[in-house]
Amino acid sequence: MPRHSETSGPRSAGTTSPYAVARWCAGNGWPVHPLAAGRKTPAGNCPLCREEQHQPRECPCHAAGRWCHGFHAATTDPDLLEAWWGKHPHLGVGVSCGPAGLVVLDIDAHSAEVPDRSRLLPGIVIHESVNLTGLASGFDTLALLAALRGQQSPVDDHGTLRVRTPSGGLHVWYRTPPEGPRYRSSVGSSPKAALAWQVDVRSTGGYIVTPATRTPAGTYTAVGPARLPAVLPDWLAAELRRTGHPVRQESVPVPSPRPRSRRPAGQRAHQLLETLLAQVEACAAATEGTAFTEKLNRAAYTAGGLIATGHLTETQARDLLTTAADAARPHRSRHSLSVIASALSAGASRPLHLKGRP
Repeated sequence: MPRHSETSGPRSAGTTSPYAVARWCAGNGWPVHPLAAGRKTPAGNCPLCREEQHQPRECPCHAAGRWCHGFHAATTDPDLLEAWWGKHPHLGVGVSCGPAGLVVLDIDAHSAEVPDRSRLLPGIVIHESVNLTGLASGFDTLALLAALRGQQSPVDDHGTLRVRTPSGGLHVWYRTPPEGPRYRSSVGSSPKAALAWQVDVRSTGGYIVTPATRTPAGTYTAVGPARLPAVLPDWLAAELRRTGHPVRQESVPVPSPRPRSRRPAGQRAHQLLETLLAQVEACAAATEGTAFTEKLNRAAYTAGGLIATGHLTETQARDLLTTAADAARPHRSRHSLSVIASALSAGASRPLHLKGRP
């Protein structure tokens, strides 16, 4: 979950570099991914991923340090931040909202025909006595929802990060508490899960453009005093529950510790792998939403590089990786073995040289 010890954000939308923004986001624990230069959409996939059909979570490109599949590639890894924005300074920055523990209200002000009052606030009957004259955008429907609940509109919430968009909309950022539920993304016009007309929800399965990102239409600019998200208000959490936004997460029992191979200690290489293996094992806490495949990919890719430089043997690597994977996903061994084999092979083609090897 994100850290919130940071007290400042990008200071100047006109001068802050995307690399600095990416590092600031990662410093708050928010996984980031590149956006196409001057656009609000993710940077394009590699040629292979454009041609082949495969699931993003199973893509070997992530372990190889490529940004394919948009927010599925999001990371806080400082080496990848350097490889992406340090070498491609014109890329924009997106935050993967689900892994960051964020819920962002994307309020639109698009010119569109106003629907019947029965579709303005899904699940809420707006009595004919309520005067809707002048209602024209998501700003209005969100204000109406807040008024019906006797609450302040999030548009006017000065205690949380708010970002003005080039099109005249507003992004209102909130965070969920560590023990709180996760929410799905939605669009305001959806006939299924929707909060309000012209109000999209960016959370699990979605991303948000960061402040200071520039496009030909203008710059995403933080407004008001807050530069970090506040905790999602209880009344909004209740509305998200009412409109079907919670993502079901079945807890699973953490398996008993298994006998494991002795992990060599005292060398930087093994310490590096230990950290990645621990991240894989930590995925046992939930059945989804933990980026298990991405973390196993990264651990196996790193192990492949260590094998190539003689820091450990292939037998040692496979034993350590399968033990960690089985601890996190005991019923997905076939999937885990496939990920390990692919990422080990990819990593072996790029030997990992570490300074100070004993």
